[in-house]
Amino acid sequence: MAIELVNSFVLKPSPLTQQNPHTNANIPLTIFDRVAFDLHVNTVYAYRAPMPSNEAIIEGLARALNIYPHLAGRLAGDGHGRLCIVLNGAGVRLVEARVGATLDESLPLEPSHELTHLHPPTDGHVAELLQIQLNRYTCGGVVIGHTAHHRVADGQSISCFLSSWARLVRGLDVEVLPNHDRGAVTIPRNPPTCEFNHRVIEFKEPSAGPVASKAVMAPGASIVNLVVHYSAEFVARLKKHVCGGGSGSSRYSTFECLLTHVWRKMTLARKLGEDEFTRVRIAVNGRARIKPAVPAEFYGNMVLWAHPKLQAKEVVSESHSYVAKTIHDAVARVDDAYFRSFIDFGEVAKGERLTPSAAVQGNLLCPDMEVDSWLRFELHELDFGGGGPCAFLPSELPVEGLTLFVPSHKEKGSVDVFVALSEDHVHSFKQIAYTLD
Repeated sequence: MAIELVNSFVLKPSPLTQQNPHTNANIPLTIFDRVAFDLHVNTVYAYRAPMPSNEAIIEGLARALNIYPHLAGRLAGDGHGRLCIVLNGAGVRLVEARVGATLDESLPLEPSHELTHLHPPTDGHVAELLQIQLNRYTCGGVVIGHTAHHRVADGQSISCFLSSWARLVRGLDVEVLPNHDRGAVTIPRNPPTCEFNHRVIEFKEPSAGPVASKAVMAPGASIVNLVVHYSAEFVARLKKHVCGGGSGSSRYSTFECLLTHVWRKMTLARKLGEDEFTRVRIAVNGRARIKPAVPAEFYGNMVLWAHPKLQAKEVVSESHSYVAKTIHDAVARVDDAYFRSFIDFGEVAKGERLTPSAAVQGNLLCPDMEVDSWLRFELHELDFGGGGPCAFLPSELPVEGLTLFVPSHKEKGSVDVFVALSEDHVHSFKQIAYTLD
C-alpha cells in the first residue's frame, strides 16, 4: 500500500465558536484516568466516495475541539506531583495523505502492522493527545486514522466525540454536549471506605515488572491479529445454544454468549492443561452502574474490570450456560459498591505513585485474556456526509490475548471479533472458531 504523506501540522481549536470556560485550567487525572492504559488507542474508519473535502472535515474537527477541549490539551505535572490535563488549546496532530489505489482495492482491512501507516505513529513520546490522518484514495474514498490517549478518555467518550465531529462536518449542531465535570463524578465518601483491595486488583507495585505469563511462545513466533466474523444467524444460534429455549432458560447478552464461545475456542487452541486456570479481564463501563447514574455524556474514563476465572477443563467441558453464568456473575459484582470503593481508594491514594496492572504492548497474556466491547457504540451512524463507514477496526492489537468485540458493518446483528494470538495457536483457532460443540 503506497501512502504519500502530503501535509502534517498541529490543528488548534477554531476561535470562532469558543465554548470552553476552562481555558488554561489544569485538570487533575481522576483515579479512573490513572488506571487507564497509558498509551494511544488506534482505530481506522473507512468511507467510500463521495466524501466531503479534507478542508470541510478539518474545519469540523477544529470546531469539535472547542466542545472537547481536553483533546487539544497536553498531559503535564502541576507542581504538586499530580499528572494533569492542561487545557491550553495546544492542538492536535493532523496529517493528510494520498493512497495510490482505490479503496475497494484495499478492502477488506484487517488489523496488522501495515495498517498502522494509516494513522500517525504512536511509538515514543507523542505530545498531542489526539492525532488524525486523512487518507484520500484515488476513487475519492477516505480512511480516517485516529489515535487518542486513553488517559484522557475511554471508548464511550471517544465515540461521542467522533459523533459530534461528524455532525459538525454535516452542518448540524451537536445534540448532546459532553459533561466535563470530572470532579463531580469522583467525590469520595466521608470518610472514604475501601471494601476491596484495589492496590492489588487494579494496580501493582512499580517493581513488579510486566504481566507474568505461564506460557512461552515458540522460538521465532509472533503475535498474529485475526478477525472472525460471526453472522447474525450464527449469533442467534449461539444465543439459543447458551441460553436454552425453555421457559426457565437464562438470558445472557450477545457479548456474554460470544465471549463464552471465544473463551472456549482460545482455551482449546492454546492447549492449556486441564487444571490450569484461565482468567478474562473484561472492561465494565461504570456510567450506569454508579447510583445515581453518571450521565452517558460524561467525558473522561469511567471503566473498571471484571475478572471471571475458571480452570481450563471447566471452560471446555462444562455447559455454555455454566461459563456464561460465570462471566455474568463476575461482571455483576462490579457494581455501585465496587465503583464507590474505587473512588474512595482514589482519595486514599491520591498522593501515591500508582502503576496500573494492565498489560503493556508486547505482553503475552496466555492463559488469560483481555476483552473489550464496542457493541454498544453507534459506529454505523458515524456519518461525515457520505454515509456510514464501510469498515471500522483497530489498526493493530499489540498484546497476545487481547480481544475486541465490534458490531459488524456487513449485517445488522452480526459481530466482528478481533483476536491477537501467538502465531503457533492461530491454525488451531481458525479450525474451530465456528464450531458449536
